[in-house]
Amino acid sequence: MTDPFDDRKARASAWFRQLRDDIVAAFEQLEDTQATGPFADRPPGRFEVTETRRYSDDASDAGGGLMSVLRGGRVFEKVGVNVSTVYGRLGEAAQKAMAARGVPGMDADPRFWASGISLVAHMQNPHTPAVHMNTRMFWTPHAWWFGGGSDLNPCIEYPEDTESFHAVLKAHCDRHQPDYYARFKDWADEYFFVPHRGRARGVGGIFYDDLNTGDWEADFAFTQDVGRAFLPAFLPVTERRRDTTWTEADKDAQLVHRGLYAEYNLVYDRGTKFGLATGHDANAVLMSLPPLARWP
Repeated sequence: MTDPFDDRKARASAWFRQLRDDIVAAFEQLEDTQATGPFADRPPGRFEVTETRRYSDDASDAGGGLMSVLRGGRVFEKVGVNVSTVYGRLGEAAQKAMAARGVPGMDADPRFWASGISLVAHMQNPHTPAVHMNTRMFWTPHAWWFGGGSDLNPCIEYPEDTESFHAVLKAHCDRHQPDYYARFKDWADEYFFVPHRGRARGVGGIFYDDLNTGDWEADFAFTQDVGRAFLPAFLPVTERRRDTTWTEADKDAQLVHRGLYAEYNLVYDRGTKFGLATGHDANAVLMSLPPLARWP
């Protein structure tokens, strides 16, 4: 019997892959742009692409994706852009976690399907902020939803960068619902707070999860616009800061901030926990970790 969601799953998976291709191309073009900073003499960075797969003892569990990582470039010290589509049966711990979030039917039928894109960029220049973006679709026999967002993580804050980044996100949110930006900005501020440090990991952005208004097309269209907002929100900030002169103190501040970022992703991040718990490629799941970090 054909699953009526098969077409929607295929469309969502294809969109995440197209978004990945667009971002990878834009980032490599940024690497090609003539630079004047200390890494100007380096050859422009290029992404190394590796196929990933989900590991499970259950033959019905399968799927995988692409892990694309650029290291040691002119602009990016490390950036990963991953896409995946995985499916199978949730383990007991994951079932309980889903049930606790209000997902119905987990005890009766723990099948799932998930697809998405996840991006984290750590920059060479301490004045250029790190950034995170992801969008995803999740399906079970009894529910479906979208989630995602993007957030800016500078170690040296510039108010104009924060303002312009948020302005692009707001403009894309406003195309759909007038309250989306305010709601999802507040959610990001709460979600990306690091309790044991008593501070946010950056200057925020938007975050949403469990989005199911009952209108799949509308929710998918919004999720696409969240993805489309990323490059016009992030690239102008990078172009402003990529060649700013920095000091050793600036670099030290960057490494300490990366330690905060690593703490958050290992302790609190929902996607990291889900990826490791469901057997996805550990290197892909932990792609978000910075290449170098320091703790005070």
